[in-house]
Amino acid sequence: MKKLVSIVLLLIASLLTFSSCTIEDDSPNYRFEFIPVESVELPESFEIGKSYEIKVHYRLPSNCHYYDGFYYEKDLNTRTFALQTKVIEGGQCTPIEDGELKEATFDFFVNNNGSYIFKFYAGETSTGENSFLEYEIPVGPR
Repeated sequence: MKKLVSIVLLLIASLLTFSSCTIEDDSPNYRFEFIPVESVELPESFEIGKSYEIKVHYRLPSNCHYYDGFYYEKDLNTRTFALQTKVIEGGQCTPIEDGELKEATFDFFVNNNGSYIFKFYAGETSTGENSFLEYEIPVGPR
């Protein structure tokens, strides 16, 4: 009798496992896209060993774009940033003309001497090349 109960329970568990799996995925598809930064708030200078909050201003291009953080590259004292969005595909997207100016922030810790060069993605030129807002911030003594 115990064997029969065990087999029935195993059979029920197997059926539930297989029946709960579905091949169709109703969740929306999305892709990632960089959007232009409009302006940046940076200090005039840094002190080594301190952390600074950097504010970045942007506008979402449509109601299908959602802020998803920063893309970041480091090369010596040059830092390149792009504001990353998640874009819902296949939705009823409506462009947002002159939408609300939004703000994103990140903390930057200064650990090198010399100047830091910040490059923020600002969109594409008419020839299709990436353009950047560039800032050079000197590092002063403590």
